[in-house]
Amino acid sequence: MIPLPALFVVSRDVTLTELLKTRLADTFAVQAVSEPAGLAAEAARSRPTALVADFRAVHGGGHAEGRLLEDLQNLPRPPRVVVLTGVDCPEPLERHIACSGAVALRGDASGDAIAASLQAGAESRIESVDDSEPAFDLLEEDESEFVLPGLTRRFETSTPRLRMMLAELEVAARHDVTVLLIGETGSGKTFLAKLLHEISPRRNEPFLPVACGALPSDLIESEMFGHVKGSFTSAHADKDGKFLAAGRGTILLDEIDVLGLEQQVKLLRAIESGEFEPVGSNRTQKSEARLVVASNVDLQPLVEQKRFRPDLYYRLNMLKFEIPPLRARRPDIVPLAKKFIRDQSTKHRVPITKIDEDLFTSLLNYPWPGNVRELEHVIQRAVIYCRDGVLSAQQLPPHIVACLPGPSQDASPAFDRFLEADFGRGSLGRQVALSEREIIEQTLFQNNQSRTNTAKALGISRVTLYNKMKKYGITK
Repeated sequence: MIPLPALFVVSRDVTLTELLKTRLADTFAVQAVSEPAGLAAEAARSRPTALVADFRAVHGGGHAEGRLLEDLQNLPRPPRVVVLTGVDCPEPLERHIACSGAVALRGDASGDAIAASLQAGAESRIESVDDSEPAFDLLEEDESEFVLPGLTRRFETSTPRLRMMLAELEVAARHDVTVLLIGETGSGKTFLAKLLHEISPRRNEPFLPVACGALPSDLIESEMFGHVKGSFTSAHADKDGKFLAAGRGTILLDEIDVLGLEQQVKLLRAIESGEFEPVGSNRTQKSEARLVVASNVDLQPLVEQKRFRPDLYYRLNMLKFEIPPLRARRPDIVPLAKKFIRDQSTKHRVPITKIDEDLFTSLLNYPWPGNVRELEHVIQRAVIYCRDGVLSAQQLPPHIVACLPGPSQDASPAFDRFLEADFGRGSLGRQVALSEREIIEQTLFQNNQSRTNTAKALGISRVTLYNKMKKYGITK
């Protein structure tokens, strides 16, 4: 028996919910939701076909309800939304309804009117699925061992090292502390920073990123702290920087390692006291934003090279989270690939009815120097070149199938040379070496880098562990 599509009814009106359950019993599986808090995250998990939002009585001008509609619209597969409003709908909510494409029913809408709007949407959805939307029965989501959900995104993993990191990050998100994210390009630092913001008490405030590496060094300070008119040649008007514009929200400073020493002094002061002066101004301002900083490289070597201030380093290093590269997250490669296939198939309207096993084999053999971002782009290419509904290794770029990676971001060149010298690309010996190195790294992490405990856990001697670490370029 084919299950009915899910319908969420967001309302405190029990009578309305029971009416829709009875009226739509043959069309939808109706689920009552009394409070909108966390609704977007639940919709991302459950993927309802439609949603009825009872906004007949709103407070604060309808801003919170409008943000909820925006979050629902940003989901990978947004539901059809029917909004019940009062006769006089607040203007901000009216604007969000229009932008989201939701159906608005004013006043005391009857059960028949609501049912008609939902059933019309259900029929058009069925037609679109039959015509062009992909069939996902062969792409069922794998059950991950750890899920960290936000309002519009979620992080799933079965990698032990990453599960532990996410659990600690979830705790840090609830407190007003600065967080440092270290990870290679494409490993998901920006995604995690946004997720941290969404699970924090500041989730309803702005999230503003600053790409330090994309800005000229003389403009980074202006971007962060703002400037006054005439402070430099192109300063034709006063400008608020991100520290002021974010309000009580979250700021992400990406590639913090490019900051000069003078800029680091001002950043440390802003972290410690919230105080700063815009460029060209003597007026001290105060920021209430929460700071997340990110870097592609570990900061400790920069301190030793006198390129990064020790006081700022120790201030940031208290809550440092290292995001493992995709090659150290082998259990997550196939689930991530399936997710990207679903997303890209929907986005480009390319139906996928079957996936050959050779596609996943090729993805697992490749070391992914470009990390999750590279995987997503590779899947996008494969989907748009799929013409018969069957996704296979034939649609992958040749260098992926041949296991010929580009430049690596790994800080272990000795390990790369060892692989090159002892094994052919894609060989069994190479895969065994990659797997053994991953197991040793994860066991070291689980045992707080204790070599004695790690050797015991692996059932080998400390000398054997030391030799393998040296062989594989593991410098813990």
